[in-house]
Amino acid sequence: MNPSLPGGLRLPPLPVPPEPLRRLIERLPIAPPSLLLALLLNRVLLPRLDAGAREALAGQTVEVCVTDFGLRLRLALGRGGFVPASSSGAPKLRVAASAAAFWRLAAGEDDADTLFFERLLVMEGDTEYGLQLKNTLDAIGPLVPSFLRAR
Repeated sequence: MNPSLPGGLRLPPLPVPPEPLRRLIERLPIAPPSLLLALLLNRVLLPRLDAGAREALAGQTVEVCVTDFGLRLRLALGRGGFVPASSSGAPKLRVAASAAAFWRLAAGEDDADTLFFERLLVMEGDTEYGLQLKNTLDAIGPLVPSFLRAR
């Protein structure tokens, strides 16, 4: 995938890190990247969540694993928005996929069901909570601005 920018410019695909770098990334603390994702979601997703969705999704830890990068992030939705969650304890839901699969999902190029049945997305944990999260994201639509989506 190679998204277009205004004026026809293209973003280069993210290179998958070599295995030694991936193993190093796996050992790094999860708080800094989790904070970055929380800040991004507070800007892009939070304003699009209605009160009912916020209430239904609040207070639970979701772990996001970007498998090809060895990156693990943990988030929870609190009163003020998304926050990094503790790395201890089991998450309510764990979602794992490659960076490209997460991009396709966020850009609206594929839905979670397609990625799941193609075995590109794995969800583990509370299936009811996972379905609620999936349905909420489906109802919102793409999170990636149209000028960054592939054409």
